[in-house]
Amino acid sequence: MSGIRQLDLFGDRPDLDRPSAVASAKPITPKNLSDDDLISGIPNATLADASALTTEAAKRGLRAAIPALTSLCNRFVGYGANVVVPEQVAALYALGAIGGREAAQAVSRLIAKEIVQGPTLITAFTVASQLGVVLPSDVSLSLLRDESSSVRAAACACVRAGYEVITTLVSMIDDPDSEVAIASACALGRIGRIEALGHLKRYLLERPSLRVVKALSRVADEEAIVFLARTGRIRRELTDSVISALEEIESPRALVAAGGLKRFSLHGK
Repeated sequence: MSGIRQLDLFGDRPDLDRPSAVASAKPITPKNLSDDDLISGIPNATLADASALTTEAAKRGLRAAIPALTSLCNRFVGYGANVVVPEQVAALYALGAIGGREAAQAVSRLIAKEIVQGPTLITAFTVASQLGVVLPSDVSLSLLRDESSSVRAAACACVRAGYEVITTLVSMIDDPDSEVAIASACALGRIGRIEALGHLKRYLLERPSLRVVKALSRVADEEAIVFLARTGRIRRELTDSVISALEEIESPRALVAAGGLKRFSLHGK
């Protein structure tokens, strides 16, 4: 074999945390740094400093830090198929907290270019969903067909409508992995595909959640409206979300149900 180091061997992380000759002996105190100094310290941050620096960038809402946060993730490209890369996780959470279009595009690129892998990819999908990232169809299809059920399920949150994507999601709706099945049904519901209706109604009754409520509202029939109203009464933590979902359906029956649920919420009966 040549002298080129094979990446991702047993998920090993690169030896990038050894202090350099110019490294300061004093711990970094991010809150005392200027914006420019804070940003310049992020790309080459050690494991000990990465969390503090990225958290401070997020706290300040520094959009100018987005390229630096991306660079921090890029340092670990090829690593982490089997282990979490803490520096990438810290950078991803900061991107999610900063928010906006540029942050969303950065997270999308990190996923599409496979900069993040394995367990860290699940974190990337969580942040991507939070930012409203919709991945290109070819990237989505690859991830929806991944051998990892966790990746397949997480990828469902970031798909766009398209023939191959829809066909793949429909094939996943009866997946033996329950999380994949629910995630694919919710994805189909969000893009208005009626194939998900029966599954979503069952999930609402058996495993009610915010994502199921939102997805079902996009394809709801008369029975689904009744199920949503009932869920809003029984599951008080979902009441406000159900009201919003019913109002978005904009059918007379849904609006009446939303009004009744509002009265129930105010008076508790």
